[in-house]
Amino acid sequence: MVSVFPTNTSEARSARTSTGKASAAFRLAIAAITMGICVPALSAREEPPAQEVVRYGDFGAAGDGETDDIDAIAAAHAFANQHGLPVRADDGTTYYISGKDRTAVIQTDTDFGSAAFLIDDTDVENRNSPVFLVSSRLQPLKPEGISSLKRNQQQIDVSLPETCLISVTNSHVRRYIRYGPNRNQGAPQTDIFLVDKDGNVDSDTPIIWDFDRITSITAYPLDEEKLTLTGGNFTTIANRAESRYTYYSRGIAIRRSRVLVEGLEHHVTGEGDQGAPYGGFLNIANCADVTVQNTILTGRKTYRTIGAAGVPVSMGSYDISLNRALNVTFRNCSQTNDINDRQYWGIMGSNYCKNLVFDNCTFSRFDAHMGVVNATIRNSTLGHQGINAIGSGVFTVEDSTIYGRTLINLRSDYGSTWQGEFVIRNCVFVPSGGRRASASLIGGSYSGQHDFGYTCYMPERILIDTLHIDDTNHPENYRGPTIFANFNPRLTDDSYVEEFPYVKTEEVILRNVTTASGKPLRLSDNLFMFQDVQVTTRE
Repeated sequence: MVSVFPTNTSEARSARTSTGKASAAFRLAIAAITMGICVPALSAREEPPAQEVVRYGDFGAAGDGETDDIDAIAAAHAFANQHGLPVRADDGTTYYISGKDRTAVIQTDTDFGSAAFLIDDTDVENRNSPVFLVSSRLQPLKPEGISSLKRNQQQIDVSLPETCLISVTNSHVRRYIRYGPNRNQGAPQTDIFLVDKDGNVDSDTPIIWDFDRITSITAYPLDEEKLTLTGGNFTTIANRAESRYTYYSRGIAIRRSRVLVEGLEHHVTGEGDQGAPYGGFLNIANCADVTVQNTILTGRKTYRTIGAAGVPVSMGSYDISLNRALNVTFRNCSQTNDINDRQYWGIMGSNYCKNLVFDNCTFSRFDAHMGVVNATIRNSTLGHQGINAIGSGVFTVEDSTIYGRTLINLRSDYGSTWQGEFVIRNCVFVPSGGRRASASLIGGSYSGQHDFGYTCYMPERILIDTLHIDDTNHPENYRGPTIFANFNPRLTDDSYVEEFPYVKTEEVILRNVTTASGKPLRLSDNLFMFQDVQVTTRE
């Protein structure tokens, strides 16, 4: 006999049919629990019907926008997880969520519907505790016998129960040694990739480093079934903490592979003169195959603090955060605030990711800090912070409009490096959002005097096919847009020596590039630095 009885009256009330009427078995359960009578467990054939759903109100959620409902919400999901039941919020309700250190763990399909969720961050017990945690029922594994790995290795000697995301670290090697106002000592060498049960590495998620030693390795099994989060109108009452790098993680953390987020909205209110930054209302990490679509998010207000170099810096604050994530797509998504309003930080940041896609999105920024392998932006519009990235593979931008300072900015704090190719097709570039500016397509900076923990590259090959540069508003001495910004103004002859040499672009292919100013596209203001680049114009 398998017991499916709840442990208290409120839990018993949750086991109702979708019509809201309790089954006879559960009416008996409620009565028995109320009177303190022990009853036998239900047999397998008497388990709740498959169409039943769990509702927050069944666990005592008031939904009045004032009563703290986090305990009821967490209890509802705990019961749903135990019995494999979906969860559905009641339409027309507003669930108030206080700063209590309590997380609702989601392991079943959840329909937030038209319900509103008010997340109060003005008094938080644990800023690192998410409100919702989407997790897998499958436990991580610790593969044994793997002592080293090679870049682009296609097979590893391991047997797994199913396809897994492998996260591997060598703590004896430092990469991404950041330069500038937020300088640091780098991070342990880390990589993530997919491996099937026979040890074959997915060619779309290649191993990008040589690992002479492995200090940590974890395998995260991929769930076979997709989990769906639908709807919901979430509003964060912003924190008012001191403006320091004390990131708040009060949102939805996704730690399970094969997840679809559909039709969610997130708004922000209460941002004042000071506040701590946010690490992503949608925080996606240690997982693969996640899609977010038809979703509206919000850029966060930019606050300033003193950086590691002792000078004032603007703090990155995000509504989207991706870390150690593979195959993540944002489709038909936008943000509530103006993508060209500079008081709001770029909406997205990422680290250690592969195969990221923006498709038909209107966002203030795409960003890859500590490397992305392969990225695609299509049918999209990106605002004042544009495209910022370092990494490898192929970066494709097509059928899109970009309002950044450059078309693609190679982040100088991580070495302005991209080991691979850029492909740009059918795009419009509006430099600095139409403000007066001299236009450059590929931006970045590299002195050659700092060790980032790796050799730094410019894209080996750049293909630009049909690009219009709207450089109408330009300075008086403007000579026309350039392919490359002046990455190193000091590198003007052979007397300058790069201690850590920069590997320059070999080839640029141009087709149908036009300018609003009528001025031709030039190579760079630094002709010496890019003298060996072959530029080919095709009809």
